[in-house]
Amino acid sequence: MKDATPEQPLSRLPKFPRQLDPAISTAFACIIVLLILGSLYSASFLSPEYLLQQLKVASFLGVIATGMMMVILLGQIDLSIPWSVAVGGMMACAAAAYGPVGETLAIPFGVACGMVIGFANGIGVAYLRIPSMIITLATNAVAQGLMVVYTGGFSPQDSATVTMRYLATGFLVPGVPNAVLIWAIVGAIAIFVLTRTTFGRSLYGIGNQERAAYLSGINTRRIVLIAFVSCGALSAFGGTLLAGYASKAAQSMGDSYLLPSIAAVVLGGTSILGGRGSYLGTIAGVILITLLQSILSVMQMPEAGRQITYGLVIIVMLLLYGRGPANR
Repeated sequence: MKDATPEQPLSRLPKFPRQLDPAISTAFACIIVLLILGSLYSASFLSPEYLLQQLKVASFLGVIATGMMMVILLGQIDLSIPWSVAVGGMMACAAAAYGPVGETLAIPFGVACGMVIGFANGIGVAYLRIPSMIITLATNAVAQGLMVVYTGGFSPQDSATVTMRYLATGFLVPGVPNAVLIWAIVGAIAIFVLTRTTFGRSLYGIGNQERAAYLSGINTRRIVLIAFVSCGALSAFGGTLLAGYASKAAQSMGDSYLLPSIAAVVLGGTSILGGRGSYLGTIAGVILITLLQSILSVMQMPEAGRQITYGLVIIVMLLLYGRGPANR
């Protein structure tokens, strides 16, 4: 009885603050291996400038993967990421065309559009009990259709605002890209939410066993809804940063972020079945995927080959960490 009392507060927290998940250790080990392999292809691969550029590129995926991690912790999936990203970037740029007021509200408007997509996903999953794979795929198709109608099937002509470009490419702190600072802030908030709030504990509880979480007094529907809205908001925010990075939005800007965002979360040890995961693992997964993309680019591997690689990575991680009894 004496030993049980001090452990009670810790038992309410996820396991990752107390011990390092083997998947996280594996991810960091793979990062070291990729750095070594990359240095064999290019002498500048390990230069501080190149590594900082890779970290900057990783920041966009990191912001998007943060929302995906919340959904996966529930044991769900969000396949509307591609057009949540595109809608966020395109609508932010569209708002910028309406003068000073539009430029001021561009980023909030883009994020709000992503939240609408996330809200539709959350309502479908939490209240209508539609499988997340189905509803998110449907909202992704609806968002795609709406954007095609809006643009008339052509590339958007609106440009990113000065603020969007500054956030994506500027330097508030000398030597540190703003995109990296933004990811650091988003990551710090995510770590606090996941480890120190009732909402974070509820995500893990629902992912482990939704019925038990409901019987313990958790408003499971509200938590699921908030998680999907957060995922939509972060995806759209990532889209506004990408639009700022490229100075304009594009219809296909989110297509290359679906599998990498899932792979980054799964590579970091978050169970695809829900209930287990660490944001530290997601950070490792994002960096690992970014370095993998860089090496595949140096090897001039076509996009189809990259998608196959991401898919194989997800399958391997599922086989290694996705079926253990600890996930339930």
